[in-house]
Amino acid sequence: MDDEIYMREALRLADEAADRGEVPVGAVVVCGGRIVGRGSNSREKDKNALAHAELEAIGEACRTLGGWRLWQCDMYVTLEPCPMCAGAIINSRIKRLVYGAADPKAGSCSSVTDLFALPYNHRPEVVRGFMEDECAQRLSEFFKRLRASKK
Repeated sequence: MDDEIYMREALRLADEAADRGEVPVGAVVVCGGRIVGRGSNSREKDKNALAHAELEAIGEACRTLGGWRLWQCDMYVTLEPCPMCAGAIINSRIKRLVYGAADPKAGSCSSVTDLFALPYNHRPEVVRGFMEDECAQRLSEFFKRLRASKK
């Protein structure tokens, strides 16, 4: 199944982020069966609140495709997008969003709020909880190690 292939790539990117000490979130943008954008959290490394995996992947996809309208693209991300990233998904016109783990603290696709239910000019199709256990496990293990290292 193609969805699994692309989510596995997002998980690989999340693992890279964790190896750098970043919260393990990875994202890919796919167009026509080809990955056109990749991203992983790099807020700590870049010292930048905007350095979320989704924004990195959208930025690369726009550069690859030569435009900001990603209306033929799907995004795969390991964690439910925050309000900033959900807004970027709306504004870039991503056709379909597939995410893994829910985010009860900042998730803006159903957990805390659902920005896609508001009357914006674009609403992506959303697949929630895809490979959720694997995605959530990465996050749980990361924060468990982080808490242990602070003791």
